[in-house]
Amino acid sequence: MNLIKRLLVAIVVSATLALAAGRLGWLEGPVPNDLGVTEGRLKPPARVPNSVSSQADPASKAFIEPLQAKFGDRDGRATLAALQTIVQAMPGAEVVKSDGPYLYAQFTSMWFRFVDDTEFWFDAGAGVVHVRSASRLGESDLGVNRARIESIRAQLAASP
Repeated sequence: MNLIKRLLVAIVVSATLALAAGRLGWLEGPVPNDLGVTEGRLKPPARVPNSVSSQADPASKAFIEPLQAKFGDRDGRATLAALQTIVQAMPGAEVVKSDGPYLYAQFTSMWFRFVDDTEFWFDAGAGVVHVRSASRLGESDLGVNRARIESIRAQLAASP
């Protein structure tokens, strides 16, 4: 019984410390300095399974289909405006940059305050929005970035 009590105390203390670290910003991770579009490409996905990218190798686990632009949207403005509205309505989201065909947002998790960086870039030549979403810390995101992008995809498709 004494071992069970010690284990429970260790679990409670660990959880409390993790929550405190998150609230103090220790689990945010550094802001990447290499985001944006360079020569028609977003930053590649991480080597660990905590990110997705529509510009990754289609055979890789990081690959996700690009988002379809709104019908008739040749310059991406309507599509990116719709994406910005969708993103701003999501929990923990903050649009950091919206510049022409590029949109950058940060998503902060509620409990531990982990930050994911999400980028959208309208590729006029292909008529699609390329996307990259990655966790700043950790090796796995438990599929959070993929699920978030698929949710955004569904909302974009349903938007007027």
